[in-house]
Amino acid sequence: MKVFEVIIALLLGGAALAAIARRFGAPYPALVALAGAALALVPGAPTLVLDPELALTLFVAPVLVDAAFDASPRDLRSNWRSVASLALGAVALTIVVVAIVTKLLVRDMPWSAAIALGAIVAPPDAAAATTVLKQLRPPQRLLVILEGESLFNDASALLVYRLAVAATVAGAFSATSVVPVLLVVTVGSVILALVLARITLAIIARIHDVSTAVIFQFCGTFGAWILAERLHLSGIITLVVYAMAASRRAPEILPARIRIPAWAVWEVAVFVLNVLAFILVGFQLKSIGARVSGSTGRWYVVVAAIVCLAAILARIAWVIGAAAFSRWRCRADVGGTPRRDDAVALDRRSAAVVGWCGMRGTVTLAAALALPADFPYRDLILSAAFGVVLGTLVLQGLTLRPLLLRLKIEDDGSVEREVRLARVQTLQAALAAAAACPGAETAALVRHRYELQLRRAEQDVANATDDAAPNENVTRSVATASSGPDGDGSDCDVAAVRAAMEAQRQRLIALRSAGTIGDAAFQRVQEELDWGELDWSQLLRDESR
Repeated sequence: MKVFEVIIALLLGGAALAAIARRFGAPYPALVALAGAALALVPGAPTLVLDPELALTLFVAPVLVDAAFDASPRDLRSNWRSVASLALGAVALTIVVVAIVTKLLVRDMPWSAAIALGAIVAPPDAAAATTVLKQLRPPQRLLVILEGESLFNDASALLVYRLAVAATVAGAFSATSVVPVLLVVTVGSVILALVLARITLAIIARIHDVSTAVIFQFCGTFGAWILAERLHLSGIITLVVYAMAASRRAPEILPARIRIPAWAVWEVAVFVLNVLAFILVGFQLKSIGARVSGSTGRWYVVVAAIVCLAAILARIAWVIGAAAFSRWRCRADVGGTPRRDDAVALDRRSAAVVGWCGMRGTVTLAAALALPADFPYRDLILSAAFGVVLGTLVLQGLTLRPLLLRLKIEDDGSVEREVRLARVQTLQAALAAAAACPGAETAALVRHRYELQLRRAEQDVANATDDAAPNENVTRSVATASSGPDGDGSDCDVAAVRAAMEAQRQRLIALRSAGTIGDAAFQRVQEELDWGELDWSQLLRDESR
């Protein structure tokens, strides 16, 4: 009961810290990490040890699905070299540097255990960085690169982590036997993910209750991970492909009344899991502190600080070096300016931001907690991992906003342009669909409202104002119009509204499928349509009473 009371209190504290972080433009994980560290120092706080096999499943699976579902394949393809450079090159360099530094500090530690520590601290968490970045509206490309890196570096780092842990436990490692296994695991994980995505969508299309649909989504996420692990495949690769495949068809299957609460529930769940991860590490650190002497504890702190510095410098070195090499290779003139269509090079200011966005988070904590209880130097590795998370979140997270303001990196307006384009084209489709149902007075009013909205949207495009406020929700106006001054609610009126709304959605999906707009613009316009659909449905129900 005492553990439960502490967790409830800390969840409330985490919510309060998140509000404070938003107020000051800081990433909330930084403040939550400090709270987790403080928990280890609270006298009388309970100790709690999480089952290692549960850690990755509980904390990584939902976070991965949430991030992968929102990923934009179009934008990832445009920036695949930058994303791959960070997800593979930066991760590999960090693993090597951290493993060498750790081995020099702790000479008795097996190389496989040192590599495991490097793999644990290698993958940055984009959530902490994008929490700050989105408030300052940087170029969309930076967000795509950081979010894409976070999505794929988990797979690369945790793959090395699994191999290192297995080698430590088994006491041997054979590269010749690993390569074929990795190939089979990768291909098998992709195939399993695609099959599970189709099955999930087929089932969820038949669910009309909100709570049932949301529970099924969570159970499907954990079920996909567990099934992949039972088949000795990669849960990480399976969930990434599973979520990205499902997100392509979900807008056609999920109605607005399920999609909106599902988004809210997922956002809350990811937040709760982040807070719980830091709480559990605080419990673990308290138990570690009870087992080690004063000098050993101080040595753990020194190792954690040096490993944190090594991880930060390794990432900065890779990003700045790779960006400089890319600019040199792709320069268009003697001034060294990269071509506008170059998909690799980052300018110096963007490279500085990407290099500094190396905050570690939930994945690092979960991987450390998932180490077997008898793993060599487990206490030291867990302490070092939390030290890296705490150090990067506090040092880099709290200074990221001042860095962005000093570098004056501004939004390029690409998402806003795509949003305005999507509004115009979806309104044109809606107007054409509504015109196919002539006759009734309120149906004519529906068409008139669409014409007004379309002219306003076209004016926004013509003005090309980057700070244009979103238009009044189209479907909200249509819903009001469908009631009409006489409240006749004829079948033709309802048909005109439904046809117009369906035409908007189909046109929006077609724009994304063609690559005309990315997922960021798609999701914004889709949310507008969803809220309008809910308002219209409520008005229709009220009228029928």
